[in-house]
Amino acid sequence: MSYVAATPKPRLVKLAIVVRGEDRFSVVGARYKATLFVLKVELGGLTGVIAPLIGKEPPNTKVWIVSSGTPAFVKAEQSLFPNGPLWRIELTTSPSWPNAPQSHR
Repeated sequence: MSYVAATPKPRLVKLAIVVRGEDRFSVVGARYKATLFVLKVELGGLTGVIAPLIGKEPPNTKVWIVSSGTPAFVKAEQSLFPNGPLWRIELTTSPSWPNAPQSHR
């Protein structure tokens, strides 16, 4: 499936969505499982060959979705703009992730 990438010069790209497994988390003591999806932008053509060589390949996006009952967003890690920092977006109910690095709040 093709999408328009929101870059300074819009372009048509393909998006590969791959399941990378499950992670456990808890909310107010209740335990859940989330499926981890990795979204990879596939540039294609000559740009797709050159971009990794010059450090311009778009970073992957990681998205966690509750895997039981009604699917629901739990967390995402992604760059929100070209060459931007990695952002972590989580629910305001603050799920607890075992072995996760502590963030500064």
